[in-house]
Amino acid sequence: MRRPSEFTSRLVRTAAPAGEMPAVESDLRHAILTGDQPPGTSVPIDEVAAFFGVSAIPVREALKTLFGEGLVEHRPHVGYRVAKLTFLEFRELYDVRQALESAALRAAAVNATAADHERIRAAHAALAGADSSMDDRTYAAATRRFHFALIEPSGMHRLIRMYETAWNITEPARPMARVPVHERAGFYTDHEQLVAAYFARDTDALLAGSEQHYAHLKAAIAEFADDPECFADPA
Repeated sequence: MRRPSEFTSRLVRTAAPAGEMPAVESDLRHAILTGDQPPGTSVPIDEVAAFFGVSAIPVREALKTLFGEGLVEHRPHVGYRVAKLTFLEFRELYDVRQALESAALRAAAVNATAADHERIRAAHAALAGADSSMDDRTYAAATRRFHFALIEPSGMHRLIRMYETAWNITEPARPMARVPVHERAGFYTDHEQLVAAYFARDTDALLAGSEQHYAHLKAAIAEFADDPECFADPA
């Protein structure tokens, strides 16, 4: 019997209600965003189709969507693989996130309601728990929830979708798994300062805090800029 590929051996199929098609697109997206499929992993269409019990057509359609989202790349006559960025491309996405987040924060801090503040407090508390758990996947998910909780009150829905896309493209490399624990503690201090400025509706301090936080993030990812498992050769 043929052994499953590296890609299909790590796939998880979500149970679908009777009579409904498998959630091919969302299951593939989830596998990539969680880092279960590292950058550069080949996506064997026929094997993925067999795994989901479908023809190759829905798999190809799902991959076209994921290609549009920047999560996979396609090489003619070779096929699809999980997108593998150069470090400069990866670093650029942090610049994009910073610009979009800064634009949203100014409006969000002014618009936020008491209910929004409670959601931010909860996300911040969950992040503290995730930091102490030493589980990088839990920590990455909690960080994401916290940052989105900060910007969602802005009401800038198109901007938030662009922000989400930029964030998603960096996820397969699992950057937080490569950041030392002591540096994560520094991120938490940044987050505390962001929350204090946010609740005070002090937009100048909030934007300054965001700039400082992204400077720390960029310094942290620069430490593994030469890791071939994360990044493609710029040549």
